[in-house]
Amino acid sequence: MRDRGPPLMEYGRTIGGAIAQRVGRAASRVQEESPLPADVLESDDEFLVVFDAPGATASDVQVRVVDHTVEVRIDRFRAFRESFEMVFPGRGLELDGRVELPAGATIEDKEARAELRQTGTLYVYLPKAEDQGEEIEVTEE
Repeated sequence: MRDRGPPLMEYGRTIGGAIAQRVGRAASRVQEESPLPADVLESDDEFLVVFDAPGATASDVQVRVVDHTVEVRIDRFRAFRESFEMVFPGRGLELDGRVELPAGATIEDKEARAELRQTGTLYVYLPKAEDQGEEIEVTEE
């Protein structure tokens, strides 16, 4: 009897797996190239910038303030799961976001702080600078 090779169903699984891997890679690439969603809020004392940081830990996150712009970089790690094999790698591992503060905003960079919540949300607090310039009285002549 002649060996006919793997059955047709085996080819289907192999092709399906290859397609799932390529779709997963494309989905993760799209996520990595899309900026992180963010909100900018303002109170009397500070600005609050809120980023989505799904699946990140504090050691994965870098936050910088450069020229009135808050920049966030997240380098996530995909944990190994015993007895599981990656079929569809759809989550991006390198995520970036940036947000400009309102025009004229002055902040105390050294007093800024960031908190990563268990919900996967990053809160960046930026206290406003006390010295917002000197107001000059206007008189009429």
